[in-house]
Amino acid sequence: MSQDVNFADALREVAQSRNINELQLIEAFEQSLAQAYQRNVEPDKRIEVHLDPQSGVLEVLIVREVVEKVENEDTQISLADALELDPGVEIGMEMEFPVDQEKFSRIALQAAKQTLTQKMRETERNVVFNEYKDREGQVLTAQVVRSDNKGNWFVELGAGEAILPPREQIPGEKLTPGNRVKIYLKEVRKTPKGPTILASRADERLLDYLLKQEIPEVANGIVEVKAIAREAGQRSKVAVFSHNGNVDPIGACIGHRGNRIQAVTGELGRERVDVILWDANTREFIRNALSPAKVGPIEVLQDSRDATVTVTPDQLSLAIGKGGQNVRLAAKLTGYKIDLRETAAISDLDAAMQQALQEEQEGGSESSAAQSAFDALFKDSKSVATASPDDLNPDQE
Repeated sequence: MSQDVNFADALREVAQSRNINELQLIEAFEQSLAQAYQRNVEPDKRIEVHLDPQSGVLEVLIVREVVEKVENEDTQISLADALELDPGVEIGMEMEFPVDQEKFSRIALQAAKQTLTQKMRETERNVVFNEYKDREGQVLTAQVVRSDNKGNWFVELGAGEAILPPREQIPGEKLTPGNRVKIYLKEVRKTPKGPTILASRADERLLDYLLKQEIPEVANGIVEVKAIAREAGQRSKVAVFSHNGNVDPIGACIGHRGNRIQAVTGELGRERVDVILWDANTREFIRNALSPAKVGPIEVLQDSRDATVTVTPDQLSLAIGKGGQNVRLAAKLTGYKIDLRETAAISDLDAAMQQALQEEQEGGSESSAAQSAFDALFKDSKSVATASPDDLNPDQE
């Protein structure tokens, strides 16, 4: 077989078209051709292949070690015979003997092609893994490609394809091949079949990204997103805080006539997003998190993450929310297990609370008496709902 094909040029084209390192591809070709030739033509000999990237010259070599006494003619050559070929050789050195190009059989080249294809696939997989491993935790725009019979959707990222399993989808959202959607790159891992790229539309960090995109005050750090609790496709709660006393964090997030928060929800299938004020005071933070319900006294147990919240009957359904969603999201947002307790309505609840708090801070026996009287208002209360921070559907966490 005469070398009509310039292997170096051919590999260079493949490398450029598939975004593979050219020298790595040449090395893979050399290894695969050596293995194929050894397996199919010279099974007992040591074979090396060299391809010059510039000239394209391809050499197949049989390598033998120079020894005093030959024990294996396939891999060794005697010092006497070696000295006839090269007077400068010594024991322990290796000699290379070029193979006639005509001896390359079709089966050897075919085997080399198959091995090379495998090496190229492995190299491409590594390229995809390395590119997207560095982008783990980012939000990317992807094109919806297809779905399978297990409910998984696949999206095209550019160099690779990511999987969007049912647990990472927004419930009820209709995806259509060809559509472009924003996804959170959750995990990139190696598997025997190549890299697996896990994408998410349900992750709370996608919501965090969208808030930064649509709200300049969040992007520049004036307004800080302190916590997010999300049940994808249904409702989310976002706790915000302003580092500038002149900037209303809730107003900044909602925007004029709700235009900013609507832009966020528009990317999430019209998911409802409640923006609440974060407070360093745990009781006030829990109170805000339970909005739109107006709740009564809040007792936070020391050295625990448990909170008992007293709620009047007229506010109870709001505090619990549809299917327990409001109290569940509030628990997730604050990190506290929230126990709602129903009590009889108080005519001026806020005033009673403020008075009890003030007297408690002033201390003394009068304070104790006032506190006892205040507590007596709720002695008949009963627990009606409890939510823990981990009560969210695990598929939505």
